[in-house]
Amino acid sequence: MDDTTIVNVGTEKINALWATVSQYAFAFGIKILAAIAFWVIGRWLIGFAVGMVQKSLERQKVDPTVLRYVGSFITVTLNILLVVGILGFFGIQTTSLAALIAAVGLAIGMAWSGLLANLAAGGFIIVLRPFKVGDFICAGGVTGTVKEIGLFTTAINTPDNVLTMVGNNKIFSDNIQNFTHNPFRRVELKAQLSGAADYQAAIALLRQRVAAIPNVLGEPPVDVEILEFNLVGPVLAVRPYCHNDHYWQVYFDTNKVIKDALGADFPAPMPAQTVIVQQAGGA
Repeated sequence: MDDTTIVNVGTEKINALWATVSQYAFAFGIKILAAIAFWVIGRWLIGFAVGMVQKSLERQKVDPTVLRYVGSFITVTLNILLVVGILGFFGIQTTSLAALIAAVGLAIGMAWSGLLANLAAGGFIIVLRPFKVGDFICAGGVTGTVKEIGLFTTAINTPDNVLTMVGNNKIFSDNIQNFTHNPFRRVELKAQLSGAADYQAAIALLRQRVAAIPNVLGEPPVDVEILEFNLVGPVLAVRPYCHNDHYWQVYFDTNKVIKDALGADFPAPMPAQTVIVQQAGGA
């Protein structure tokens, strides 16, 4: 076999190899492009389907808390099915993949038990409804307005406008205070009187002035009573009632009324102590 024959044989093998590689690369490239197209179209369809479900639930006046939770759950589920479908398009056995996902899920579940606990707690929050989106609550050490109840966390916007994400399990395993649940709320304030002041006149004046504050409820009536005593004199408990939306307005206005009402006609409360000094007689 001469050199020309060897070169021709080598060239033919290279050409055959290149043709095979090109064929597989072309087929693989087509699948990649198809997978990208499936992903884009699938994501659009998922968004469209979730939007349709949410609009349908909105027409039925479903609570926003349930609405957002259902939307998140459907989105996650459909995305998982989309990924499984794309992998199946590549020829990967989905049954084997399901077993692999189950095994990985078990391992992740053991490692991230807190994450699954948050998921379970989120379901209980939706079912038991201790609060809903828009409620002003204190839960998990955070006080604020509930913005969203997600699969794993709850978004709470604090009064100083800081969005705080709290794990659902932390919320569900702790005490929950819902300030919005009841139709009205009591404002707790104190007023210090001098020991020489006419406390009965002060109580009557505060009841009249505080009751005239805008958004203070007439029923239950304003409660003004002696709460305790200290070195200065009696301390009055001033307790108006108002709607939850007007709490801080009534709180600050009541403080102003206390200052104005007790500032002119009543002696200024000043702490006083009597000190008795006894000198020992000389020996």
